[in-house]
Amino acid sequence: MFGIGLGARYMIASALFFSLMGLQVKLVGDRIPSQEIVLARGLVSLVLSYWLLRRAGVGVWGKRRGLLLLRGVFGFLGLSAFYYSLTQMPLAEATVIQYSSPIWTALLAAVVLAEPLGMWVLACAVASLVGVTLVARPAALFGDVGIDPAVAAVALAGALLSAAAYVVVRALRDDEHPLVIVFYFPLVAVPASLPFVATNFVMPEGVEWLLLLGIGVTTQIAQVCLTRGLALEPAGKAMAISYLQIPFAALWGLVVFSEIPGVWATVGAVVIVVASTALAKMRAGST
Repeated sequence: MFGIGLGARYMIASALFFSLMGLQVKLVGDRIPSQEIVLARGLVSLVLSYWLLRRAGVGVWGKRRGLLLLRGVFGFLGLSAFYYSLTQMPLAEATVIQYSSPIWTALLAAVVLAEPLGMWVLACAVASLVGVTLVARPAALFGDVGIDPAVAAVALAGALLSAAAYVVVRALRDDEHPLVIVFYFPLVAVPASLPFVATNFVMPEGVEWLLLLGIGVTTQIAQVCLTRGLALEPAGKAMAISYLQIPFAALWGLVVFSEIPGVWATVGAVVIVVASTALAKMRAGST
């Protein structure tokens, strides 16, 4: 297809389906609480992950259950923060902040897993933090024109918690099957979200049921495409392609919600993308 390799096509498809997931979260989140969306996503993922495990003949519970549960906890908290930010922020801005997670993953991996941490990694981290600041546009620096600081803090917390989940996945990758690692996310997310949903339940209506189902399905498709794309493409190139999710999100924001990213938000997005892509290429070159 137009000279684009199979791995690149998988990465493009992954970015597209992840952006569609974000679009559906924002659409349904206009009325449905974010924790209810997390529960719906978790239920779909639980069923699909269990079916895939059984189909592959892999044991469900794994070996390092403590770390697997920790991965589930970090994944649940990170997704909760991300979904909340999607319902409260412009679609592109929420996506951009979430995509700063590779930088925080590198920093946490250096501390927790003793992975190498050079000056370039620190420089990328500082650049990414500057990018997040430009996207959030705090009032102290930009006047009263930015995103609610509390919402921006939740969005950044989502990126940090996602990074923590990735670090745990790295610690597990030599001992656990990938399907088991994936399975522990909904295994934790479903019961963890239930108390929040029980106290603030909103019955979905009409198309909202399809949107909630679509969130789980598009996420599953995106994850499969991402896994296959990463297996076929070098890490640096794969990372660069994955950032297509940001223009996709900006497109949906413009077409569906009439959201137009400002100049500072656009500059911040570029800074984060460049810093994260540079980091991915450096790490790929060192392996």
